[in-house]
Amino acid sequence: MSPRVVIAGGYGLVGGLVARHLRAAGHELDLVLAGRNPGQGASLAAELGARTARLDVADPAGALAELGAVDLVVATLQDPGDNLLAAALAAGAAHIGIVRTADSMGSSAVTAVNLARAPALMLGHWQAGVLTLAALAAARTLASVQRVEMAALYDYADPIGPMTASDAGGFVGRALVRQGGVWSNLEAAANRRRVEREGLEPFDALPMGVLDTPALASMTGAAEVRFDLGTGPSIGTAGGGPASHDLYIDIVGLDASGRERAQRTVVSDPNGQAHLTALGVMIGVERVLGLDGAPPPPAGLRFPETTLDPQQAMARLQALGVRVETL
Repeated sequence: MSPRVVIAGGYGLVGGLVARHLRAAGHELDLVLAGRNPGQGASLAAELGARTARLDVADPAGALAELGAVDLVVATLQDPGDNLLAAALAAGAAHIGIVRTADSMGSSAVTAVNLARAPALMLGHWQAGVLTLAALAAARTLASVQRVEMAALYDYADPIGPMTASDAGGFVGRALVRQGGVWSNLEAAANRRRVEREGLEPFDALPMGVLDTPALASMTGAAEVRFDLGTGPSIGTAGGGPASHDLYIDIVGLDASGRERAQRTVVSDPNGQAHLTALGVMIGVERVLGLDGAPPPPAGLRFPETTLDPQQAMARLQALGVRVETL
């Protein structure tokens, strides 16, 4: 029997792309596109051989029960009360969520630890874990890491969904960063960073408290870690094409001979930020369900940095048209 995967927000911009990616990958799945207005997903469901269901994150338990046994719930929408997370885990389903930030992770983590009988993979990292995995893949070339500076460039020509648009005001505020080996909360507006780009105009970016920052600090031991978000012309539009979503990862550390080394990794999806996020989710779905050839991970709270293989993830992304280049 095919695994049943419920995509909450499955006919939205990111959720719809997740469904398309899973079908394009050739996985035999019973896909359910769920949301408060399932009629809006009827055409996409017909195209993909999926079905729709009504689901409200304020009270999701009944909707999940009506669907019968569910293997995985993918939340591509806000779940502010952790209601969908709790209902999925209580029903024995695995869960993937993509909307948590560093300052809103606590309740979700406790819920997952207490209730999970299957993996609960937290992909609230930038682009559903893609940034963290790219940074970890790059960091493996160094014997030790001293500093990790990450930046994402959003191009205004890149479409975003209504949920992301409504959340945009929350992107600028206080941001968790690692400085001198201790945690600090910076006022974003007062801590702007200029990101230089070879052959392109630099852009200004503001710090943001994403899960990538504690992920990279814990996994690399770096004393200096921060993430910044900026806007401007992307690599795609600068080249006369559609907007791309671009990630810049600057790492400073020591090589095997003890010499200091600085390197930059650029990740660029020519199809934009929603496309890249959905690819990150697809890789997470493949891992949680064991569709990538390895056994599914153990039950409980999971993060991409300890659940997904960075090199394999980068190879998968490159095969799907994402540029990954270390300079």
